[in-house]
Amino acid sequence: MDNKQNKETKETGAKKSIILGVGLVVLAMVLLAASGFIFFGKGEDIITGQAEVDEVRISGKVPGRISEFLVEEGQRVRRGDTLVRIYSPEVLAKLEQAEAAKAAAMAQNQKAIVGARKEQKEGAYELWQKAKAGLEVAEKSFARVERLHKEGVLPAQKYDEASAQLRAMQATERAARSQYDLAVNGAQREDKLAAAALVARASGAVSEVDAYLKEGALLSPIDGEVSEIYPHRGELVGTGAPIMTISDTSVVRVLFSVREDKLASIKKGSKLRGTIPALGGKAIEVVVTKMKDMGSYATWKATKPRGEHDLRTFEVTTRPTSPVEGLLAGMTIVLDKGQL
Repeated sequence: MDNKQNKETKETGAKKSIILGVGLVVLAMVLLAASGFIFFGKGEDIITGQAEVDEVRISGKVPGRISEFLVEEGQRVRRGDTLVRIYSPEVLAKLEQAEAAKAAAMAQNQKAIVGARKEQKEGAYELWQKAKAGLEVAEKSFARVERLHKEGVLPAQKYDEASAQLRAMQATERAARSQYDLAVNGAQREDKLAAAALVARASGAVSEVDAYLKEGALLSPIDGEVSEIYPHRGELVGTGAPIMTISDTSVVRVLFSVREDKLASIKKGSKLRGTIPALGGKAIEVVVTKMKDMGSYATWKATKPRGEHDLRTFEVTTRPTSPVEGLLAGMTIVLDKGQL
């Protein structure tokens, strides 16, 4: 009787062990399938973007040495504020040369306008009067010779000599009169125009150098914030070399990189919602303003030989629908799930 009970007990324990083993195997298979679904299943993509602002680089037209910074990084500036001063001795030397050339041109122009000096005018007048007196004498002499020649008293040679003398004195008088008129009237119209053109050219050279000289003090073209300063005080900078960057914080945009199979639900003007981790998960709403292909470098390659194709990535530009306090360039924006 005892042997029979012992046998039944052993059989019952064996059945329980088998059932327990099968249950453990089934449980292990369920857990393995669940973990595979969790870790290897296709989950929903998280799409993130980055905030950016417009930036303006400040650079000068003339080379020189940084003599003074009037702002520092992080400082707010207004349009027209002086940011930096550049000392350029070469430009100052060019200005002296241009001003000297202008002064010389103005003197030539004044000389052309005024004409000859008083002494020159008086000298030309005296020569003219002398020629007039000689002409009067020649005219009287010719009249006497002509009368005597007609009367047959003087030969033809004397008449010819007196006639030639008269013509010579007439020419001398005209020449003296012309010299006097030139002294009184000054330079010709063309000479005056040429002198005036020289003054205009010299003035233009001075204006050009003045413009370069003004570039020694660089002004802010926008309202914004000084985000970065590159050289140090005392360093040399070349033409067009960037000196600092001004960020226009009033123009904020958020850029997302979205695979093309996620674009079906958005278009220009669509509104998207997200959060800003850097601001404690603060909510933000943005509106799509532009969508463009990012190029072949951002293409998603298919992993299977069949059934899949390459997908391109598009850059989606958005702007906040309302200002977000504390939003800075470089902060990440995470789109809420289910929008794309």
